[in-house]
Amino acid sequence: MNETIGPTTRREFIKTTGRIAAASALAGIAIPHVHAAGNETLQVALIGCGGRGTGAAGQSMSVSRGPVKLVAMADVFEDRLKSSHDTLARDFSAGMDVPPERQFIGFDAYRHAMDCLKPGDVAIFTTPLAFRWVHFTYAIQKGLHVFMEKPLTADGPTSRRMLQLAEQATAKRLKVGVGLNSRHSRALQELAHRIQDGEIGDLILMRGYRVVQPAGSCFSPRKPAGITEVAYQIQRFHSFLWASGGLFSDFNIHIIDHCCWMKNAWPIKAQAIGGRHYRGNDVDQNFDNYAVEYTFADGAKLMMDGRCVKGCQDIYCSYAHGSKGLAIVSKAGDCGMPSSTYHGQNPDRAKLIWTSQVSRDQQNPYQNEWNDLVDAIRDDKPYNEVTRGVEASVVTSMGRMAAHTGQEITYEQMLNHKHEYAPDVDKMTMDGPAPVMPDASGRYPIPQPGIVTDSEYRPG
Repeated sequence: MNETIGPTTRREFIKTTGRIAAASALAGIAIPHVHAAGNETLQVALIGCGGRGTGAAGQSMSVSRGPVKLVAMADVFEDRLKSSHDTLARDFSAGMDVPPERQFIGFDAYRHAMDCLKPGDVAIFTTPLAFRWVHFTYAIQKGLHVFMEKPLTADGPTSRRMLQLAEQATAKRLKVGVGLNSRHSRALQELAHRIQDGEIGDLILMRGYRVVQPAGSCFSPRKPAGITEVAYQIQRFHSFLWASGGLFSDFNIHIIDHCCWMKNAWPIKAQAIGGRHYRGNDVDQNFDNYAVEYTFADGAKLMMDGRCVKGCQDIYCSYAHGSKGLAIVSKAGDCGMPSSTYHGQNPDRAKLIWTSQVSRDQQNPYQNEWNDLVDAIRDDKPYNEVTRGVEASVVTSMGRMAAHTGQEITYEQMLNHKHEYAPDVDKMTMDGPAPVMPDASGRYPIPQPGIVTDSEYRPG
């Protein structure tokens, strides 16, 4: 799919193009009943059987308002599907009903898995993000509720496409959860209310840190023999912008999203620096350190530091500074408890205003987001997190692009940028060309700030 969508603002886009697309898609079609009764079994299909997909499937079968059964699985790698199936069958045997005939391998496997469901069932999307719009399109056609992992997009064209699809899903009364689980932290939910009620005054500055050891597949050596280019890039998805938004987007979006939530606004522009250190023979597209300054419409700032370098001090937390006080948003990790607020700008115990207290059954945001989604399905409540998920993805990409180009990037520039990183992902085959190709030495195109300034890299 290679469509052209002209420049627009996000608000205008949603009000016009998205609604027109939704209305066109639904014209003359009776909207099916997709509300699961309170005791009806929800069937689930898992598309993308890596570690996060396996975790999400387990959480779906652990909801407080079951029953839920996993009935189909899909992946492009047979060994990954088998490993996920074995883990889930061991840990969630009561909810597993995925015989060999409902285990599907290949780029069309997502269709076969969703074809096993009826309208009102749930599809889980935990593949590399480039496939998100492809899978979401089919789920909407099938009348399925969806849980999709973050980030949702890495470029402008797919962001605009996903905003259209969000409108279509809402028009069909589908419920869609997005894996930005900070929004389902009960501690951060209360903190957001307190900050927006003025407990620490007007927010002036937010600080986020994910400066930790390298993780996942963020750094990659040259492709070995015996594996296709497409297979290698999917396996090493953190290393490629088309597949994940790179390490900056995949690793930092949680903190960026929840800091913007505390502000109750999205930043309008970003400037940034970054670079590659001690990388040896690595050939991926990532920088290993990023420092982004986001600016909001009122002049407030969000500073986001990301680093993946061995041997350095680890800092993984976030803060919000107001005109009257300080909040610890995440004490450790993406949304680690407790959250707290203080008089003044130092977290002195004597100046503590509030610290979060969350009951044990509400302490896991991964489980909370599934409980919240299933509650919405069973009670037929409006529930669609896609627009916010796209906005968070665009803001994260805006910071990444600022670092990669050495230019100030606005929200509207990022949303309306024309470079689509995987324009033919819906036609991808394992033996076909990959969205980025290596040069003769096996290296992939990398950002060159100040040299390549109109896009994040110059395709080889």
